[in-house]
Amino acid sequence: MTQEIEIEFKNLLTEDEYSRVYHFLPFKSVELIEQTNYYFETEDLKLKQHGAALRIRKKSDQWTLTLKQPHPEGLLETHDILSEQEANLWIQNKLVEKSRVFKQLRDLGIDPEHLHYLGSLTTRRKELEYNGALVVLDHSLYYDQEDYELEVEAGSRESGKSVIQEILQSCNIPERETDNKIKRFYKAKLKSE
Repeated sequence: MTQEIEIEFKNLLTEDEYSRVYHFLPFKSVELIEQTNYYFETEDLKLKQHGAALRIRKKSDQWTLTLKQPHPEGLLETHDILSEQEANLWIQNKLVEKSRVFKQLRDLGIDPEHLHYLGSLTTRRKELEYNGALVVLDHSLYYDQEDYELEVEAGSRESGKSVIQEILQSCNIPERETDNKIKRFYKAKLKSE
């Protein structure tokens, strides 16, 4: 799949709230996935200005370059597959052209040659299907920060909202305005400089 619309809802959790959700749903029986996002941006933060983010992620022995950008239904994700060698070159700021992502970047008025590697964020993830949605529990580590997050991905805004509200209410967790991982990563990066 080279492009997809992602409809997701997020809520930051305390460690105690994470534990409540973990025990509310059968997460104990689900395999832990560890994944690292490697983020890229221009010096003048052009991606951020467009509400977009660019990352490389290794998942199930496959490296994927993903551009996320705003879309009326959620986020438009554009993907290109990378070899391990290409991913390593990217992280060394030796970008290998990838047709789909580079086309989208150029459509945004961003010159891919101006991109550089920012840093990484590692997530320990558990995910399961629940009421027609993918429910994800994340524990993320970046710079000197760590956070916990509940994420719900669904086929529609209505079903996703319904599922996350049900979980939050059942576990007595307040709904919180939650920035996505790249925004939290940026804030931590700025604090560390």
